Amino acid sequence: MLKAAGMSFADVTTVTVYITDFNDFPAFNKVYQEYFPTDPPARATVQVAALNVGARVELQMIAVRQP
Repeated sequence: MLKAAGMSFADVTTVTVYITDFNDFPAFNKVYQEYFPTDPPARATVQVAALNVGARVELQMIAVRQP
């Protein structure tokens, strides 16, 4: 979606992470840091009972086009 809008991960300002098991958080965080190695966007992480199609992690990102 970012690429289709002419944007990149550098344009992401906030991320909400929905995760079904906080025991998976260290592994998730390692991957997350690969995409946001410096100056990561603001982030909130929420544990949920279930996600669509059996997913274990879901991300909601808000990106802002830079002028």
